[in-house]
Parts: sequence; C-alpha cells; structure tokens
Amino acid sequence: MPIPTSTPDANTTNAQQIEGAPTTVVSAKPVVLPAPGRGEDLQVRVSAPATGGDLPVIVFSHGFGWSMNGYAPLADYWAAHGFVVIQPTHLDSRTLGIPAEDPRTPRMWRFRIEDLTRVLDGLDVLEASVPGLGGRLDRERIAVAGHSWGAQSASALLGARVLGADGVPGEDMSDPRVKAGVLLALTGLGDDLTPFAVEHLPFMRPSFDTMTTPALIVAGDNDQSQLSTRGPDWFTDPYTYSPGNKALLTLFGAEHSLGGIPGYEVAETTDESPARVALIQHLSTAFLRSALHPEDTGWKTAVSALEDDPSALGKLQSK
Repeated sequence: MPIPTSTPDANTTNAQQIEGAPTTVVSAKPVVLPAPGRGEDLQVRVSAPATGGDLPVIVFSHGFGWSMNGYAPLADYWAAHGFVVIQPTHLDSRTLGIPAEDPRTPRMWRFRIEDLTRVLDGLDVLEASVPGLGGRLDRERIAVAGHSWGAQSASALLGARVLGADGVPGEDMSDPRVKAGVLLALTGLGDDLTPFAVEHLPFMRPSFDTMTTPALIVAGDNDQSQLSTRGPDWFTDPYTYSPGNKALLTLFGAEHSLGGIPGYEVAETTDESPARVALIQHLSTAFLRSALHPEDTGWKTAVSALEDDPSALGKLQSK
C-alpha cells in the first residue's frame, strides 16, 4: 500500500490538528524477555517518542504469522503521537518457523495471551532497552490492541474468555493493569464456525459477557471469514455481546486487512485503502487518549467529525 501523497481531506486535517504534529520516534529490537516453558524466549520491539514524559503504553498483538516487525502503519503512528508501543513476536510468527505438528500448537492461543502478560510484567526491562526512555512510562495508563488472532489475544486481557466444550467459560485471563483496548477484525461467537474451525480451532468459542474494559472494536462490512458460516456481521459480535463502554467502527467496503494495517504493500491486503488506514489511525488514537485521559475531548471531536462527513468511510456506534 503506497503512502498517500494527495492533499488530506478536511476530516483528516481536523484529526491531525486534534492529535498534534507527529514527533520523532526511537525504536529498539529485539529486546528479549526470558520465557521459561515457552520453548523460545520472547522477542519484543519497543517504539517510543524521542521526547516527553508520562507516556501511555500500547501492547500490540499481531495477526497470525506476523511478528514485531509488522503493522508499521499503526505502531509507527501511535508512537509518533505520544504512545510507547510494544510489539511481541508470538510463537506462530513465520520468522520462527515452528511447524504445525509442534507439540505447542494446541496451546498457541494461550501462549499468545501469556506473551502479553509477560510484556506487562517486564516493563522495567523494556523501558531500559530504549536509550533515554527510562522513567518516562506511565504505568497507570496501559492499553492493549491487536488484529485478527491478535485481537482475540488482546481481548482476553480485557475480560473475554473461551468457552469449554461444556459451554462453561474458561480461565479468567484479564489484567487490571489494562485500562482500554483497540480490537481490529476480532472474530465473533463460536456458534457459526465452519467444520474446519470447529475441528482445528476449539479456542474460537469466545464469551464476551465479562469483557468490561473500554474498547474500540473495528470491523469491515465486507470481511467474509472462511472460518464462519455467517457474513461480515460476525465481526460485530464483540461489540454486541460485551458490556460496558464500547465503540464499534464499521468500515464500508473493508475486508480483513481493513485497508492495509498489517503493512505497506503486503500481499495479504485485499482491500488497499490509504484513506481507510488513516481513519483507523486517527480514531484509534483519539479513542485511546480519551479512554486513558478522561478529560481529553479528542474522541468526542473525532466522532462528531465522522458523523458530519457526507463521504464518511465508516460509521460509529457506542454504548
């Protein structure tokens, strides 16, 4: 996906003014966190603004096969606009080459969630890994985000649980340190899985009943999953069935890559749209700022701007 060079529309310009000008970003990788019992130590990338203090944190979980090196359109943008962005490389990453028959495969979904918790436990080490970052993190303002399988991983820290074969919710893996989330293309309930998904992906039976932490959920209205017998509305389940402060951004015409958030010109993007990616950048930043700083009015301004845009790329609902 090429970086857009056209003149930004009024909506984009508005959002940029609300968020402030981007700042220089410094990044360190790989930072290694010991991970006994995982088979591989956890490799992490840390990106942060070069200046400023009391920086909120976003822990980002990548989609299947990706790594700490992916999702530059989001990670770089968030870091340039005041967040410390931490990206672990999960065991399913293509960079690790773990075969499907590996004995860890059935538990891969749990390892992913444990990776995110390990990052939170290792903030001191990660903070020290970036020159000049020491003492600048705000540990009271932490968010998680993720795309696709990464969104499912992140949702567990917000309170989502996995139903067992008996329909009873499994272990509570939520984390009180996490105050907000952004869940991108998060799969829905397990009642409508394809036979393949039922057989091979038993962890795709979520319960959102206890996902109480504030979150922005982003779905594409043209995202037809091969894992579900339902249509794109499957991806709105996390909003429909979760309680508490939630917002749903439905992007018109968007497929699973939501315009290209995994990276620029990557092969899996089937709905390339720089404008769609820009909208996600602006709205996710505004949501997290307002969720982590209740006095911040950027989210309300961004919502009004989208509602007033006659050529809006999506629609917002909130509860």
